[in-house]
Amino acid sequence: MNYVKSLLAAGAMSLVSLPAFAAQEVTWWDFLSGGDGVRMKALIERFNDEHPDITISGTTLEWGVPFYTKVRTSVAVGQGPDVMTYHLSRMPLGLEEEVLDTISEDDLAAAELSKEDFFPASIAAASDEKGALHAVPFDIHSIVLYVNKSYLEGSRFLDGDGNLTGIDNLEDFEEALALAKENGSSAPVSYATGDDGGTYRVFFTLLKQLGGELIVDGEVLPGDNMEKAAKAIEVMTRWHENGWQPEQAEYAASVALFTSGKSAFHMNGVWEVPTMVDMETKDTLGFDWGAVQIPNLMGTTATWADSHAFAIPAGTNMSPEKRKAVMTVIGWMEKNSLAWANAGHIPAYKPVANSDAFKEMEPNATYSSLAETAAYDPRSAIAGVASPVYDAAINIISPAMHGYMDPQQAAEQIKSELQSKLQ
Repeated sequence: MNYVKSLLAAGAMSLVSLPAFAAQEVTWWDFLSGGDGVRMKALIERFNDEHPDITISGTTLEWGVPFYTKVRTSVAVGQGPDVMTYHLSRMPLGLEEEVLDTISEDDLAAAELSKEDFFPASIAAASDEKGALHAVPFDIHSIVLYVNKSYLEGSRFLDGDGNLTGIDNLEDFEEALALAKENGSSAPVSYATGDDGGTYRVFFTLLKQLGGELIVDGEVLPGDNMEKAAKAIEVMTRWHENGWQPEQAEYAASVALFTSGKSAFHMNGVWEVPTMVDMETKDTLGFDWGAVQIPNLMGTTATWADSHAFAIPAGTNMSPEKRKAVMTVIGWMEKNSLAWANAGHIPAYKPVANSDAFKEMEPNATYSSLAETAAYDPRSAIAGVASPVYDAAINIISPAMHGYMDPQQAAEQIKSELQSKLQ
């Protein structure tokens, strides 16, 4: 008996002397700066505080081409992160370069998620052509229509509660632009007319609202899509000719036109909502504003959109324990994405998007309907953020709408230029 007790005592001592279970360290890369970066760092800090068994070790890299180049080279040498942020518009290129791992049903289960938890458009954009998932959508961010209500006071375009109304087609919108100019707006609709992103997003929205497709099965503007592209450019050109939009406005200048009260409308991403909220809070905006989904101007409800998502680089060969830790991180981020929505985004995770807390978040809740009709970039390696498609916007579309090229010629040049990239 004493011998057994001695063994048990020795065993107990051995157990006590064992080291504590090592926490899983998850290496994280993102491209988030400004307000997005501040919010993500706060989320990471909260996660680490709540999970003593998992530590996120985060690094922020330069947005755009530098980030995706770093991902490609790191995967090639087997030194990528465990998890990274990714634009869903870059998904086709990422799949072509084979830098993205597959996220299985078991992975989603480990994160306590399922595909049904997300808006269908975002899941489709995060999947390959066979339906396999390669990223988990975190948000839906789109362009919206910001409104300076002071230029519309007393008109049919504001209802009894001061909300934008009566814009159901292009004619209505152009009537509102003409009214705003008559009421003293020097740039009735501002957007980044001298910037690739601003020009492309407005063009793509108009094209999709016309029922058009930019790239189909490796062909640029096939069939009547050429005429639809020319029509979209023609509309943007008319806005310029009528003095309704600024000439060659860089991004910051286009925002300043609205925040300084010179524009009645502003077409830009939801990511500028914090700018407006902050200025309103500080009482430096000077007018009553709102933000709504881009109205159906051309016949179909659609708006350019993209998503930040979480992806796992290919070839990481992580242990099952590390993989589970990574999916725990992703699942927690999705469930806590209300804090991310403060940046103007719409949560891609429907339980948060449908929550009472989000429905009280304005103006997000007002334009959140766009999640159902979000129009993602074509499934092509030459489309997406910082791609040849964006280059075409600044090199062809912007000059055309400023009068240096006929809209039809511009559409033909877009087809020729982009098709050569697909050969």
